[in-house]
Amino acid sequence: MNDSTTRIGTWLSVGSPVIAELAAECGFDWVLLDLEHGCDSEAALPSQLRALRGFNTQSIVRVGGPNPDLIGRVLDWGASGIMVPHVNTVHDAFQVLKAAQYPPQGRRGYSRTVRAYGYGLRPPGDHPTPPTIIAQIETIEGVEHAYEIAAVSGISALFVGPADLNFDLKAHHSARTYDECLQKVAKAAHDHNKPCGILVRSPDDLPKMKALGYTWLAVDSDLSLLREGFSRNLIAARG
Repeated sequence: MNDSTTRIGTWLSVGSPVIAELAAECGFDWVLLDLEHGCDSEAALPSQLRALRGFNTQSIVRVGGPNPDLIGRVLDWGASGIMVPHVNTVHDAFQVLKAAQYPPQGRRGYSRTVRAYGYGLRPPGDHPTPPTIIAQIETIEGVEHAYEIAAVSGISALFVGPADLNFDLKAHHSARTYDECLQKVAKAAHDHNKPCGILVRSPDDLPKMKALGYTWLAVDSDLSLLREGFSRNLIAARG
């Protein structure tokens, strides 16, 4: 993941395998399956991952934190990688790595019979391919430590959480602006030859983010698209 290729994804919060499959059919490079703020539980995740099978769409699952049990299950179920919110320090980054990687780098439990390895038909061998691990920067503290977090071997990318970061800046009456934070995170990733990403609500925001160096770009969400579509049609129908 240390190249500058732009990857366009989208946020999936509803928990529907049909929507996941449709996103893949449309050709998204990746999708984010949201277990932190999503509408369904982790029990809905395996069906969404199965719906993506056979496509080139990468499946990234956002977990709620560096929970070893959940991260292990998500990866065993066949997710391409994970995104972890509120990675504020190098210590947080290492906690994520320990949960997601096998020994000696981490503490993830090993089984050759999980879905990720074809239920035993595709054993990973002695050196399994490490998963994509994305650290989400969502606070002033995370921004201040972005350079050190990006330097951690095993962290694949940095990803700004715009809603949380804006909220944190206002809550702490920070003198640092949101745009300054975006620039600082992008530079931290660039200096360590790693991509950085962000969620945007409108395609109109893409040129600005690309100019800043953001290459993992999530455009809108299933929930937002459904909400806006329903509202627009209802307003039109009622005149």
